[in-house]
Amino acid sequence: MMLMIQQVTDTARNVVDTLNRAAQQTAAPADDLRFGDLLIKGGWVMVPIGILAVLGLVIFFERFFTIRKAAKDESNLMSQIRSSITAGKLDSALAVARNSNSPLGRMLQKGLLRIGRPIKDIEGAIENVGKIEVAKLEKNIGIIGIVAGIAPMFGFLGTIAGVIKIFYDISKTDNISMGVISGGLYVKMVTSAAGLFVGIVAYVCYHILNMMVERVILKLETDAVEFIDLLEEPSK
Repeated sequence: MMLMIQQVTDTARNVVDTLNRAAQQTAAPADDLRFGDLLIKGGWVMVPIGILAVLGLVIFFERFFTIRKAAKDESNLMSQIRSSITAGKLDSALAVARNSNSPLGRMLQKGLLRIGRPIKDIEGAIENVGKIEVAKLEKNIGIIGIVAGIAPMFGFLGTIAGVIKIFYDISKTDNISMGVISGGLYVKMVTSAAGLFVGIVAYVCYHILNMMVERVILKLETDAVEFIDLLEEPSK
């Protein structure tokens, strides 16, 4: 009888130990780091970093599609204008340039309106319109560059503010255990990571847009030279 009671007791103890281990394993994931929780624990600095991230992405996509539209192939436009000018149909060339609704079309339209004046005047008019069109393409791109520079600074500011608070709390509680220091520090480092991430993405986006604008500028200059050569052909 005593042996049976001992066996039942041992079995119950084993069951309790198994349940305790299972409970500990189940509760362990609750201590795992979650991305959303880390962002929230980053503090108030995460708000301006988030605003900068959204602002940078909105401007990037808006400029990306605008510049890509301006960079479309205009070989058909040039061929139509060439045919109209060769045939002496200036009104037709003006209509084609006006209906294209593109930077190149507006540049050529200004040049066509100056036909009859010296070539230098035509070149100057086209160049002035080209500068305006390039300025339109570059609109707000500088803001992305500002985001690339400011976002990491906000991240470092959040980390430094967090470290100051940690040491302030230590001075009040006189608790300098590693758990207290590391527990607060890893949370505050989130702001630095977030700021650097946003800054890197903004930096890449900024240079992508600048490279796209440079390609458009080169294409506009090439087509403008071709147009001037076309106007000079009859005098050769």
